[in-house]
Amino acid sequence: MSVLSILEKFGEGLDIVGVIVIVVGAIIVTLLFFKDWFDHTRSAYDDYKNYRQNLGRVILLGLEFLVAGDIIRSVVGTPTFTSVGVLAVIVLIRTFLSFTFELEVNGRWPWQKRTHQG
Repeated sequence: MSVLSILEKFGEGLDIVGVIVIVVGAIIVTLLFFKDWFDHTRSAYDDYKNYRQNLGRVILLGLEFLVAGDIIRSVVGTPTFTSVGVLAVIVLIRTFLSFTFELEVNGRWPWQKRTHQG
């Protein structure tokens, strides 16, 4: 087995890990949401807000694995103008999604400084 085929499989493995992170994470976050909702320790709005933030974090983590897998597979393969263009579009779309999820989860863009509350 050549190094290139090993790296190709590694890229595919990262794609699989990304999908697993999103699916398993979404299930866990949903179960925790229902647990919190039935406990009535917070308002329904706070439970929902917490659920959206946690789900956004899970999706962000999964997207990072998927982007890494795409990059590795495109670099390892024989790059053509078309494959590099497709990779660029995929990375742009996933980067846009990451930025919008970051805004949704933390209420700020990734390049904005965090405000420390005392």
